[in-house]
Amino acid sequence: MVVALVVGCCYLVTTGISFTGAWTTLTREPTTAELQRAANKEVAQRWRAWPAQRVFPGRVPYVPQTGRSEYASRTGIVPDTGCAQAVEPEIAKTITRHGCRAVLRATYVDQLEGVAVTVGVVAFPDPFKADRAYKELPGSKGPDGTGSVSPALHAAPFPGTASARFTDQARQDRTLDRGGPYVVLTTSGQTDGRPAAAIKKERPGKPFALAPQVGHSIARALAAKTLPDCGRPEWRC
Repeated sequence: MVVALVVGCCYLVTTGISFTGAWTTLTREPTTAELQRAANKEVAQRWRAWPAQRVFPGRVPYVPQTGRSEYASRTGIVPDTGCAQAVEPEIAKTITRHGCRAVLRATYVDQLEGVAVTVGVVAFPDPFKADRAYKELPGSKGPDGTGSVSPALHAAPFPGTASARFTDQARQDRTLDRGGPYVVLTTSGQTDGRPAAAIKKERPGKPFALAPQVGHSIARALAAKTLPDCGRPEWRC
């Protein structure tokens, strides 16, 4: 009985210590490292957690050659999010190799409705894979008189809007940007649907200057980290 009592007391003490430790773990404040991991996870899930209208705002500011701020207006959002369907094969091969989860696309037109821009948000599992893909993808390329900007993001025209005629044949420019676990591609051209191959002389100035600005604005918003609120169900600290 003495042995049993000693063992029982030891068991109670051990159980009490374990319970105290578990309770302390459950009730303590999260560490800085845990908060950082939670913030990173939240950013990586935005491509599917955020409403499409939040990923692609209805209006995005940009600064044209005049120097006065203007707004690009969204004409539509593509419902399909497949990686291979959104881009040409060369790009699809690269982003798939690095773990592409989805490609979200939307099209914008400038304030004068003369230029259309399709923006593609490529979602990766983490910033490291996104950075590797970013470094392997073909960089920005403006109109060069050859009538080709391939390989590029597929244009997304929307019937009944100013971007209705913006097809792949009308693409004249492409850009590339990155923010956190996202790579943002753009492709742009004229809203009249004029084939790039038919353009023999480059337009003066920078007619597609809004494209990298719109792409960067979307990339920056997606990658911006917020302070985790571990008491809310959408956070896992």
